[in-house]
Amino acid sequence: MESIYGYIRVSSTDQNEDRQTDAMNKEGIPPKNIFLDKQSGKDFNRPQYKKLIKRLKPGDLVFVLSIDRLGRNYKDIQEQWRILTKQIGVDICVIDMPLLDTRNGKDLMGTFIADLVLQILSFVAQSERENIKKRQAEGIAAAKARGVVFGRPAIDLPKNFGDIVRSWERKEISFDEALKLTSLSESTFYRRLREYRATNGKVKK
Repeated sequence: MESIYGYIRVSSTDQNEDRQTDAMNKEGIPPKNIFLDKQSGKDFNRPQYKKLIKRLKPGDLVFVLSIDRLGRNYKDIQEQWRILTKQIGVDICVIDMPLLDTRNGKDLMGTFIADLVLQILSFVAQSERENIKKRQAEGIAAAKARGVVFGRPAIDLPKNFGDIVRSWERKEISFDEALKLTSLSESTFYRRLREYRATNGKVKK
């Protein structure tokens, strides 16, 4: 017996998948058959998508809300569409784009139209992703030009860092005590120690 499934993807853990979930519920898809990935659409190396693929059998039906929820890489979308529809033999329905419903138009013209729409939409999905990355890079560059500093702020070393280091090297205090006195993590302590030694015993601020 054929089954229906839904695939949902959001790009990060803090994004809301309610709109996609509501669309799947309206299609009557059982909750146990809805697969959700909170991951970028740059490729198909996603845990829940892989589980879905293993579950599918010929004649099953897969719903996605829009083509960019399936993926954002032009070639990968085309390849996965081929695997799903030709290799596994399932139907796909893109809810936001009725022309991309392989249950309809299985004649030559219908197939041609669906393939053409798929190519256009998958190209648009990749172009949008590339534009987002470009805008992000431009935004970061502009922020840096304004003096915005990214990353965690550097931890100021105590003025007596050199004395603490010497006490530790002389085994007058333990390593844990040195970390406590400097308020540094182990990795940061060793990094700042290397900087300290590289400046001939001068603490690098």
